[in-house]
Amino acid sequence: MSDLSISLLLIASLFLILASGIWIGLALSGVAWIGLELFTQRAAGDGMAVTIWSSSSSWTLTALPLFVWMGEILFRTRLSQDMFKGLAPWMSALPGRLLHTNVAGCAIFAAVSGSSAATCATIGKMTLPELVKRGYPEAQVIGTLAGAGTLGLLIPPSIIMIVYGVAADVSIAKLFIAGVIPGILLALLFSGYIAVWGLMNPDKVPPVERQFTFIEKLKESRSLIPVVVLIAAVLGSIYSGVATATEAAAVGVVGSLVLSAVQGSLNWQSFKEALLGATRLYCMIALILAGAAFLTLAMGYLGLPRHLAEWIGGLGLSQFALLMALMVFFIVLGCFLDGISMVVLTMGVLMPTVLKAGIDPIWFGIFIVLVVEMAQITPPVGFNLFVLQGMTGKQLTWIARVTLPMFFLMIAAVLLIWVFPQLVTWLPAKMM
Repeated sequence: MSDLSISLLLIASLFLILASGIWIGLALSGVAWIGLELFTQRAAGDGMAVTIWSSSSSWTLTALPLFVWMGEILFRTRLSQDMFKGLAPWMSALPGRLLHTNVAGCAIFAAVSGSSAATCATIGKMTLPELVKRGYPEAQVIGTLAGAGTLGLLIPPSIIMIVYGVAADVSIAKLFIAGVIPGILLALLFSGYIAVWGLMNPDKVPPVERQFTFIEKLKESRSLIPVVVLIAAVLGSIYSGVATATEAAAVGVVGSLVLSAVQGSLNWQSFKEALLGATRLYCMIALILAGAAFLTLAMGYLGLPRHLAEWIGGLGLSQFALLMALMVFFIVLGCFLDGISMVVLTMGVLMPTVLKAGIDPIWFGIFIVLVVEMAQITPPVGFNLFVLQGMTGKQLTWIARVTLPMFFLMIAAVLLIWVFPQLVTWLPAKMM
């Protein structure tokens, strides 16, 4: 069979297995087994055992369950209430007023979470009822929250950056610091959109309920101090070189437990729920990673990555054309798979092509995160859309429609980091 026929057969097998409802990790392993058994001389069982063990025993990957656990602990604290209380006095003077709490709250929680869905759910459980109660349009409240929730992937520590770093063999610490400026940029784009909307629709923005003096604003912001200290401890230990990403994740877990205890929300029940929640999520991610590693091995034996790289190279695409094609590809793929599955499934195939095109792997990692963020708010498999549908009871299509401006702002962010790549590469270069 030709390489194209083999590729089409494996792709068809993957979607057929996924359509049957089998877990993604098992589906990836199944396709790999089919490829090795039918088209190579490599023993599938032996390859599966060796690959799954080596992919699961990575020390770098240890940071992943720890950051997931930290996010689960903080999800069960009063963090969202305290953040709204501390941010609201500062946001009320801006055009669009308290809608900015969605963006600022998500940006802050993203710096201690690493998960888009957790960020969206944690901030949403406070801002949704508060903003709707105060008379803000529901479409703007939900749309800006869905978009801002994606900052959980871009602002470090980020779960998907860890996955990309392991899959592409790139420094996770450099990826983390590379995401800082693009994360701030995207948050500013979201806030800029809210400000423009507020200026264009002044009749839809509720009046200020209370004027705060500067001293009163500072007093209200005291509730933000614990989370700011935790962010500084986690990210500062990485960027200063004191700790690796894994060690910083352990610092984050201890810090979140202390914060939870100080707030009075730490008890045996919440501790158990956080630990079990983190275990379930990490086991799902680990199974996907193991299946993807096995599939990468199978594709290597079949020679598909090399042939794909040669085919794309033969098209004569410029760097920009290649990146735009990949952006469309990932957006379409995001209609069927979650972000982690997309990254682990494609990196083994795409990285040779990306490196051959002369694209910096650190820059490409941030590009991938931005594109995966878009997939978080595109139906039918947009995780943020699912989260908000569960919280609001609204139709998935309606939520996707009101989130559309945020989607276009993410495309603008991709174009900005292409035009000004230093937005991504400047801080990592300072670490060298």
